[in-house]
Amino acid sequence: MDKVKKFLSDKYDVVVIGAGHAGCEASLACARMGMKTLMLTMSLDSIAMMPCNPSIGGTGKGHLVREIDALGGQMGLITDKAMIQCRMLNTSKGPAVHSLRAQADKRKYHVAMKQVIENEKNLYLKQGEAVEININNDEYEVLTRTGSYYIAKAVIVTTGTYLKGRIYIGEVNYEGGPSGLYPSNQLSDSLKKLGIELKRFKTGTPARVDGNTINYSEMQVHEGDIELIPFSFLTDKVDIEQVPCYLTYTNEETHKIIKANLSRSPMYAGEMESVGPRYCPSIEDKVVRFSDKPKHQIFIEPEGLDTNEVYVQGMSTTLPEEIQIKMYRTMEGLENCEIMRPAYAIEYDCIDPTQLNRNLEMKNFKNLFFAGQVNGSSGYEEAAGQGIIAGINAALNIKGKDSLILDRSEAYIGVLIDDLVTKGTDEPYRMMTSRAEYRLVLRQDNADIRLTQKGYDVGLVDEERYKKYKEKNKNVRQEIERLKNTKLTPKREINEVLEKLGSVPLKTPITLYELLKRTELSYKNILELDKERKKLPKIVIQQVQTEIKYEGYIKKQLKQIEQYKKLENKKIPEDINYNEIKGLRLEARQKLSNIKPDSIGQASRISGVSPADINVLIIYLEQQLRLKKERGEDL
Repeated sequence: MDKVKKFLSDKYDVVVIGAGHAGCEASLACARMGMKTLMLTMSLDSIAMMPCNPSIGGTGKGHLVREIDALGGQMGLITDKAMIQCRMLNTSKGPAVHSLRAQADKRKYHVAMKQVIENEKNLYLKQGEAVEININNDEYEVLTRTGSYYIAKAVIVTTGTYLKGRIYIGEVNYEGGPSGLYPSNQLSDSLKKLGIELKRFKTGTPARVDGNTINYSEMQVHEGDIELIPFSFLTDKVDIEQVPCYLTYTNEETHKIIKANLSRSPMYAGEMESVGPRYCPSIEDKVVRFSDKPKHQIFIEPEGLDTNEVYVQGMSTTLPEEIQIKMYRTMEGLENCEIMRPAYAIEYDCIDPTQLNRNLEMKNFKNLFFAGQVNGSSGYEEAAGQGIIAGINAALNIKGKDSLILDRSEAYIGVLIDDLVTKGTDEPYRMMTSRAEYRLVLRQDNADIRLTQKGYDVGLVDEERYKKYKEKNKNVRQEIERLKNTKLTPKREINEVLEKLGSVPLKTPITLYELLKRTELSYKNILELDKERKKLPKIVIQQVQTEIKYEGYIKKQLKQIEQYKKLENKKIPEDINYNEIKGLRLEARQKLSNIKPDSIGQASRISGVSPADINVLIIYLEQQLRLKKERGEDL
C-alpha cells in the first residue's frame, strides 16, 4: 500500500466492513438509530448473498430470524418477500422446537435487501476492499485497496469467509472467496498487527446442478405447508405459489466411488488442516463416519424462480470435479445430471471470539466490533443475529449509553453470543434448539413479546412495529382472561361434542381455560363449544394455546430463570485481579483473566472454572463489598 496515494474520502459514525447477512443487519441497525453509516463491500453484487443453501431458518435458526425481526431487523421481512416454499419443522414435537424454514429465491433475496439498504436514510453503500484498520486517537481509519480511507467513531467487521479465503476442489486449490468472488488477503495482516488472534476454519458447499437434466419423477416430492406462516411479525400474510423440493438418496455405488477416491480429497490427504462444521459434514465424512448406513438423504432444492440451478443438499464435498460428476450420477433422478458449479470447500481466517465482550466489542479496543462468520459461527441466521447486536451496541456506544446484552434466558441470540464469547469454539458454531436451556420460554411465537420492547427502548423498533406488538400482546392477554372467565356447564350438546372429539364428558362446570389444558383438545376444538368466540389472528391463537397448555412447565422454567438471573446479576468489577484471589486454581485464574466475565453467571460457564472456583470467587466479592461498606466507598 506504500505506493498507493492515500486520500480521505469521508467521515462516518460507523463503518461496517462486509455486506453479508451480518453486515446488512449491523448497517441497518446503526443507520436506523441515527448513525451516519458506511457499508463497505468488495462487490455490490454480494450484498446478502447466499453462497451456500438457498434457505432461511430451520431448527434453531428459525428462532433467530424471529428474534432479529422482533428487535427491528430486516431478515424476516426479506425472507417473506423472497420465499418460494415454506414449512414449519418439528410439528410432531412440542412448541419449543417448532422452527420455520423457507426456501428462498437467492437473487430475489439479494435484490430486495440491496434495495432496502440503498434507500435507508443515513446509510451509504460503497464498493471497495478494506485492507487496513488503523487507530488514530479515539477514531478509526479504514483504508481501502485504492487508497481512499474513511474515518469512523466505530468499526464493525463482518467479513464472513473472505479473509485469506482459499478454495479446494480435489487436487486443485487457489485463493478465492465464496461463489467465485475474490478473497480479502490483506485485512487479516492488519488485524494481526492490532494483536487480534486469528484461527483457520473451513466450510463447504455442494455442486449446483442444471434442473433441466434432472428426472424428478424418480424422486419423492416435498411440498410446502398449505397454510404459510410468515417470518416477520409485520407480515400479515404470505400468498405465493410454492415450488416443490425433492428427495433422493445416495446408494452403495455412490459410497463405493467416494471410498475409492478418498485419497484425492484434500481433507483426507492432509492438505487442509483447518476445522470444518461438525453438524454439516461433507458426504465423504458421512460415508466414513457412518459406514453402517447404506444410504443418506439428499434434498434437491431450487435456487430461484428465474434460474435452472438446483442445490443438492447433503452432497457437500472436496472431491475432484470428475469424481463429483460420477458420484452425483449414481443417484436416482440424477443419472444424466449436468453440474453447473462444482462443489468446493473454502478455508478462511476468523477470530477467536473469546476476545470479545458480550456486546461483541473487542475487549482491548473500544468501538471495534466483530459479527458473523468472522467470529467462528456458521450460517446466515447466526451471522444476522450477531450483526444486529453489534450494530445496536456500536450506536449505543457512540451515544454514550449502556450496551444491549441479551442473556441466555432472553433469546437464542443471547445463547449464541454467550457460547461464542464465553466458551469459544473449535469449529464453525451452529445454533440448535438443544443449546438453549430455557427453550420452552424462548419460543418462536413469543419472540416479539420477549424482545420488541428492548428494540423500541434502544431506538431501533419503529412506531408501526411497536403498535403491532402492543396490539398482539393485548389480544393474547385478553383472550387468556376471557377463557379463564368463560364457563361451560355439563349440557348434553356440549358432552356430545366432547365425546366426538375423544374427550371426557363434563360432570361439573369447567372454564374454557381448564378445558384447553386437556391434551386431546386444541383451541380450534374449544371454539366449537364457545358461543362468545371472536376471530383472532393465528399468531395470537398459537401463543394463547401454548401458554395455557404448557403453563405448568413454563412456570417451572421461569423459576429456573430466577435462579439463573441471581448469578447473572452478581457483577464482577472490570478491574478485578484474579491472581490476588487465594483459593482459585491456576487454570481458573488463567481462564478468568483471559475471558474477563462480567458476572458470576458468565464465569460459571467458562470451561476450566469449577464450582469450587465459583464459590471462592463469590466469597471474595462479598468480602470486597463489606470492605467498601466499612470504608464508606461507593458500591
